[in-house]
Amino acid sequence: MNILVIGSGAVGIGLAASMLSQGADISIFARDKTAKAIKENGIKRCGLFTHYEFTSDEVNVYETYEEIPKETIEYVFITSKTTANDDISKKLNTHRDILKEDFKIIIFQNGFGNDAAYLRFFDKTQVFSARVITGFTRPERHISEVTVYTEPLLIGSLQKQDPSELQPIADMITSSGIQCKLTGEVDKYLWAKMLYNCALNPLGAILDVNYGKLTENEYSKEIMDSIIDEIFDVIKASGYETLWENSQEYKDIFYSKLVPDTYNHYSSTHQDIKRKIKTEIDSLTGKVIELGEANNVDVGTNKIIYNLIKSIESDF
Repeated sequence: MNILVIGSGAVGIGLAASMLSQGADISIFARDKTAKAIKENGIKRCGLFTHYEFTSDEVNVYETYEEIPKETIEYVFITSKTTANDDISKKLNTHRDILKEDFKIIIFQNGFGNDAAYLRFFDKTQVFSARVITGFTRPERHISEVTVYTEPLLIGSLQKQDPSELQPIADMITSSGIQCKLTGEVDKYLWAKMLYNCALNPLGAILDVNYGKLTENEYSKEIMDSIIDEIFDVIKASGYETLWENSQEYKDIFYSKLVPDTYNHYSSTHQDIKRKIKTEIDSLTGKVIELGEANNVDVGTNKIIYNLIKSIESDF
C-alpha cells in the first residue's frame, strides 16, 4: 500500500508513523526545515498509545511533485492546514500522473466541506473526509505526540459514497493503536466538531484564553450560546444533521462535559494568531456564514467573530 501524506504537521507525521508501523509504503510531501528534519532524523510517534520510530531510510520525503514516481500513489492523506487546499488540489490535478487509477483522497482536517476544493478536479467516488478529534502536537519537526484521545477517527463521504473500500486504512490505523472506524454519517460528526471548534477556537484566540476560561463569565458564554444557536439554524436550513436534536441539548453537554474535559487547551486558531500566520477561520466560521447566507439564516454573531479574526490577520 503506497500512501502520500500531504501536510507534515503533527497529524501528518502521526498518521505517517501509524501507517508505517503496519507495513505501508509512506511518502511525505514536506518543505524546507521540515523536509530536512525528516531526511536527517526519520519520523517518530510518541505520547499516548504505542511509540513508533522510523529512520530516514524507511520513509520517502519529497519537496516537489515532480520527484514523486509516476503511477505509484494509491492513497493521498490531506493533513495540511485548510488554507492550502486550493493549491494542493490544483497541484494534484496537474500531477495526477503520480496517482494510480483507483486512488483515493482522504481529508484529515478541521472544518466542514473541505472536499469541495478536490471535487473540482476529482470524482466524488475518489474523495473522502475524516473526523479527527484525537489531539496531536509536534514537539519537534519530525515528531508527533498523541496528547488527547476521546473518540475514534471516523472516515466517510460527504457525498454519500460508500466508504467500505477504505476499511483496510481504518484497520491499519486501529492496529497502530489509534481507533479508526468507517461511517455513513460523517457529516453528523463533522458538524459536531464544527459546533465545538466554532464556539471555542476564534473566541479563545480573540480573548487570548484557554477553553475553560471562556465558560467562566456570562459575557463570553452569551457569545458562545449565540454562535451555537446560529449553527444549529444553519444545519437545519442546509439539510444536514448532527448528533443532537437542538442547540439546548448540545449546550448541556458542551458546558457540562466537552469544555471541562479540555479546560486547559488553547485552540489551533490561538496558536496560529500567536505565530502570526493565517488561521483556518474560512473553513470554520466562514463555512457557517457561507451556508447561512445561502439559506437566509441570520449568522450575525458568527460574522462578528469572523471579522474580528480577519482584522487580526490583516496585520500578518
